[in-house]
Amino acid sequence: MLHSHDYRFSLSGLKTAVVTYLAKEERAKRAVNVPDVAASFQAAVIDVLVSKITTACKETGVSDFCLGGGVAANPALRNALTEKLTQLGITVTLPALQNCTDNAAMIALVALRKARKGEYADLGMDAKPQLSL
Repeated sequence: MLHSHDYRFSLSGLKTAVVTYLAKEERAKRAVNVPDVAASFQAAVIDVLVSKITTACKETGVSDFCLGGGVAANPALRNALTEKLTQLGITVTLPALQNCTDNAAMIALVALRKARKGEYADLGMDAKPQLSL
């Protein structure tokens, strides 16, 4: 993923590699240090995410970056991303941890804030993946 020259990211290949490794070790009756595997998985994901986000920020010239979704609750990612982007002069916005459970929860929080302001969508509204929040 680090050398794909795009901003896309998928956990499927890395997840498959870990599952394959664990199955192979189990078949061979070798003990696996699960915390080490988990830490390595997390480190690999963070390396790729920070690298791709950094590249995207540099190439687009943005001055602000907001991390969202469930992944935004990961303290190691929050720290690595904040450290890297701050070094580049990019402002990093991180939602409060209680708002980082998943995208649905974050969208619900936006809906709550809009409802409190009296902003409601028409009941005939269709799903719009790119709808501005």
